[in-house]
Amino acid sequence: MKVLFKSREPEAIAMHELAKARSEFVFRRLAWLISKATVSLSDINGPRGGVDKRCQVELQVSRENKVVATSIARDWRGAIDLALARAVRSLVRRRQNVKPARRVRARSLAWHFAPEPALQEAIDPRESLMRKTFVHGT
Repeated sequence: MKVLFKSREPEAIAMHELAKARSEFVFRRLAWLISKATVSLSDINGPRGGVDKRCQVELQVSRENKVVATSIARDWRGAIDLALARAVRSLVRRRQNVKPARRVRARSLAWHFAPEPALQEAIDPRESLMRKTFVHGT
C-alpha cells in the first residue's frame, strides 16, 4: 500500500509523518486490499481558528472502486484520526456487503434435479455395484 500526502498548509505539512504512520497503522490488516491511500489536509477558513481543520482520506481499492472519507475537527490530529476511522469502517462495510459467488458442483446439481437410477449409477458407480452384490449375494 502506497500512502500519499497532500497539503498546502505549513502546519499541516509538519503532520506528514504522523499522517503516514497513523494510516499505515490503521490499515495494517487491510493493506492487501488497498493499492493507494491519499491523505489530504486543508484549513477551511484560514487563520481565524475554530473547527476548520479538514482531512480527506481516499482509498484506491481497485481500478474502479474508491472509498472516500472526510472529517472536520478542531485540530489536525483529531481530523486525521476521525477520517481514518471512517475510511476503515466504510471499507469493512463495503467488503461485508459483497457476497462471494457460490460454486455448485455438477454432480450435486445433477443429483438434485434428476434423481433417476441411471443417473445415480453415472454419479456413483460403486453404489450400483454394492446394490447388485447385495441383491445377488442373498
